[in-house]
Amino acid sequence: MDVAAYLERIGHTGSTTLTPATLASLHRAHLLAVPFENLDIALGRPIELDLEAFFEKIVVRRRGGFCYELNGLFGWLLRELRFPVATLSARVLDGGRIGPDFDHMLLLVRLEDRLIADVGFGDSFLEPVPMDGDEHVEGDRTYRVAETEWALTLERLSPGTEWEPQYAFNGAPRRLADFAEMCRWQQTSPESHFTQKTICSLPTPHGRITLANDRWIDTKDGRREERKVESHDEYRELLRTRFSIELDADVPIERLMRA
Repeated sequence: MDVAAYLERIGHTGSTTLTPATLASLHRAHLLAVPFENLDIALGRPIELDLEAFFEKIVVRRRGGFCYELNGLFGWLLRELRFPVATLSARVLDGGRIGPDFDHMLLLVRLEDRLIADVGFGDSFLEPVPMDGDEHVEGDRTYRVAETEWALTLERLSPGTEWEPQYAFNGAPRRLADFAEMCRWQQTSPESHFTQKTICSLPTPHGRITLANDRWIDTKDGRREERKVESHDEYRELLRTRFSIELDADVPIERLMRA
């Protein structure tokens, strides 16, 4: 891996020593620079589980990706920097629905304490969360890893709500190839969230910006503004100016806007 190119891509200029502070800085920088997006799925471009392909797409072509790509590549970076990291599988918990194994990929980093790193879950924590029960506060949200009868569960607490489970996992290390079947399913099944909606989303220092089909959503300091994207040219311009994504001229934008 060209580590210097990766660090330039995410805008990280600080230390790379093996400390929790370095991990937090890398994690935050990655999330603020690399969008969570599934544009290739909407365009019918297959995503294969290959670290070199992830690097080419995300670092060289300055695109984003979904969990297998984002956490797969971030895990590679951490290993290159000598962080002790393991790849874990999670089942996403959504409104009472429990997803299958390998539904989501996350990372376990063992430093002074065990920390959960995850740059591929969309609207989630910006810095790693302790795995051993301590609460992690970010703005008006709090995260924790709770122990249940059958798994560990990442939970989120937002103002006016109770603890909400996000996904369940255990500490068993996995190989990248173990996610191959679910990666194909996520790209092809009509039941997959990623085939039902096109998404490109990025946290900002004060909120989050998102393109969801033909809707532009800008949340800043707790205030949400949403409007319709009126044209293909406007969609391209939003990708270029807000996410630094340049699409080829022959890309059928209508497929992205209607999913």
